[in-house]
Amino acid sequence: MSRTKVVPLPVTGRHHINAYLLLGRRPVIVDAGTPGSGRRIHEQVAGHGVDPADVSLIVLTHGHIDHFGSAAELHRLTGAPVAGHVADLGPYRSGRAREPYLPTGPMGRLMARHKNLHLRVEPLEPDVLVTGETDLEDFGVSARIMPTPGHTAGSVSVLTDRGDLVAGDLIANSFFGLVRGRPANPPFHDDPLGNLASLREMLALNPTRLHVGHGTPLEPDRVRRWADREHGRLSRREAAGRLPVRGESGAPR
Repeated sequence: MSRTKVVPLPVTGRHHINAYLLLGRRPVIVDAGTPGSGRRIHEQVAGHGVDPADVSLIVLTHGHIDHFGSAAELHRLTGAPVAGHVADLGPYRSGRAREPYLPTGPMGRLMARHKNLHLRVEPLEPDVLVTGETDLEDFGVSARIMPTPGHTAGSVSVLTDRGDLVAGDLIANSFFGLVRGRPANPPFHDDPLGNLASLREMLALNPTRLHVGHGTPLEPDRVRRWADREHGRLSRREAAGRLPVRGESGAPR
């Protein structure tokens, strides 16, 4: 099988919100963008010389509406099955992200007030239920779905044979992707320390680049240095009782 290539599919702006196209023996789409962006993703896939009807799978990295908002539409447009982790079935089935959002900083507190984050999008039932590491060879790409909980309980990343990590919101570019190449938290995490643990687990696999939902690709060594600093910051906040985490019931604690 040919080695897997990662192609960004900008959904909003040049890199503000990204989906991705994985090219191997058959194409796979990772993430489905905001509500109403299915047609744009479909057209970009075709623009890369790929027949959208050949897409074998749509992988959702997590249950926030800027990542699964057009999943049902994209499923209809391509006919491809949708894969999602069982721990985020609630958002997928209801069409709503778990609320309240838990901001990681000032950007998140500002964004949490935006009405578009609180919309109900078209729900869907994933065809492929992810519970653990999942090989994608049968879908035509040399890659694995890797559970990376923390941003949400059902967050996943996709690691290719070339070492490219399509990381969803495991990490982002600063200011929601506006400052390119600088690692930062996305605006929200349900479990910041859990997310950081997932990030470090992925870094231990020595990825070549991290392709993120918000911004341009990140260099692993720069992310490692950021993660070391972030661990200290989060540990201090946890010790002071100022680190909110979403519990199993869905409520912050």
